[in-house]
Amino acid sequence: MTDSYTPASLRDVQTLPELFAWRVATSPDQTAYQHFDAARSEWRNLSWREVDVEVSRWRQALLAQRLEAGARVGILVPNGLEHVCMDQAALALGLVPVPMHALDNPDSIAYILHDSEAALLLVDSAERWRAIAAAGGATPALQRVIALDVGTEPGAALLVGLDAWLAAAGDGATAAESVPGQVSPDALAALVYTSGTTGRPKGVMLSHRNVVSNIQALLQRFVLTERDLLLSFLPLSHTFERTAGYYLPIAAGARVAWARSVALLAEDLLTVRPTVLVSVPRIYERIHARMLETMHGRGAIARALLEWTERIGWQRFRAAQRREAAPGWLEQLAWALLRPLVADRVLAAFGGRLRMAIAGGAPLGANIARFFLGMGLDLLQGYGMTESSPVVSANTPEDNDPASVGRPLPGVQVRIGEHDELLVAGPNVMQGYWKRPEDTRRVLEPDGWLHTGDQARITDGRLYIVGRIKDILVTSTGEKIPPADLEQAIESDPLFAQVLVVGEQRPFLAVLAVVDPAIWAREARALGLDPAAPDSLRSEAARRLALARIAAQVKAFPSYATPKAVLLTAEPWTIDAGLMTPTLKLKRPALTERFAADIAAIYEHR
Repeated sequence: MTDSYTPASLRDVQTLPELFAWRVATSPDQTAYQHFDAARSEWRNLSWREVDVEVSRWRQALLAQRLEAGARVGILVPNGLEHVCMDQAALALGLVPVPMHALDNPDSIAYILHDSEAALLLVDSAERWRAIAAAGGATPALQRVIALDVGTEPGAALLVGLDAWLAAAGDGATAAESVPGQVSPDALAALVYTSGTTGRPKGVMLSHRNVVSNIQALLQRFVLTERDLLLSFLPLSHTFERTAGYYLPIAAGARVAWARSVALLAEDLLTVRPTVLVSVPRIYERIHARMLETMHGRGAIARALLEWTERIGWQRFRAAQRREAAPGWLEQLAWALLRPLVADRVLAAFGGRLRMAIAGGAPLGANIARFFLGMGLDLLQGYGMTESSPVVSANTPEDNDPASVGRPLPGVQVRIGEHDELLVAGPNVMQGYWKRPEDTRRVLEPDGWLHTGDQARITDGRLYIVGRIKDILVTSTGEKIPPADLEQAIESDPLFAQVLVVGEQRPFLAVLAVVDPAIWAREARALGLDPAAPDSLRSEAARRLALARIAAQVKAFPSYATPKAVLLTAEPWTIDAGLMTPTLKLKRPALTERFAADIAAIYEHR
């Protein structure tokens, strides 16, 4: 087994190594994971026993590094067996995983490695490591870099290939002998980096107790069994996926298939045919948009049938939740025809077996919820944040109000503080921010209450999120970005006199910017444009120039905070125009209203 102590039951589990050991002991020969074998062009299964054997190899190799307990281990690889093995091996040895987004930019990764003082890094390729090293300079604590693909070029300092690293440790001791002892429930289980108000990410310190308590609370709220199959595609650097899509299936014995990529997600859904899906709203938005486009392309009759199906299905859902009278006999008859004709075909995009879909990380649009609930899918919205491990509340199939984020999980307390701010307490609340005591004190009260920064109300035990106290943008993929920090960084380029970052509930960020007339005149002439021409700022050459200069200014931010579209204007935003306050702060609502059509056009054409 993977730990010197194996709990007798799930109730006895206190740490993540104990959780994994308990699962291996409970169902060793059942399928744990499915992955796509590119060499054979087929999906293959891994049992819990097979995963345990592989984790033991990694643990032995980690043990040979002689890292001190609590040392940080960076993990920068896609979801898959290698990520799981390094995570589980590190946890069993009392080390602290630092999961990072596999697509993040080198500057951001270099900062996290330096800030966390990571002693070891697992990376996908030697080429990636060279880019990180070039961006970040010295990382004194880093002792070893392990690459899945070392390439053919000469190896860089600290770098070793995965196969060589594992082979160097040999078979060594047995799994039980290689574990020095039990890990404390209060020891760190992860440093998960999330965006901070300074623009640099902050390391959220989550203990084993934090994460395990959240898993056990989720299992009291949701029915997840060994018959279930999840498709994992959100990055494991995302705490939502880490808890709900990785550790929770271990506790339940559910299978997990690792998606090949987001680009191939639609194909993987059809092949894997999951029964449970954990996702941010953006995925549901994309499928909804594709369905509408398909139906609308089939003509007026198809559109009418889709709308009729949604309307009757929504009434059926409301009746099942005891919020509306049941449909009449005519609607029931219509539903018997419309379900196989329309609803089942819509849900076939998920593979045809999906019984429960969970949305978190960002607010779910009311129109998206109504559509899929109307099609007969149990789409459940929840609420959480990295600092709460992450789930605070959630709806369930039997108790689902899509306008709310559900009821608090067992053991989680919520209350409303000043300015209607939601405060959260419970065993799932973080220990604090890594090396940031002042930031910790700002959000974590001495008695354990966490300030979420979200405004909320509690009605009949349900939690409703109504706004945010902090000026934070939340994209439709669930990433949280402080726009003021981005704007300040972009404005440090003299070309941009005024800057507004937009992207709330959008798939990416965009920038609206007023250019400095003198600098624009010079740059325009270099591009062969007439700076006085009204359309020069809307030209493709101007757009490319602006995006390149913006990217240069925000390179220290996470990759998801890099704007992908820009709208340039020569007219300054003024107090008289109602676009700035007397203290020269941007009036965001006024600006977004003024440029509403332009903003809509940006996202319609991307």
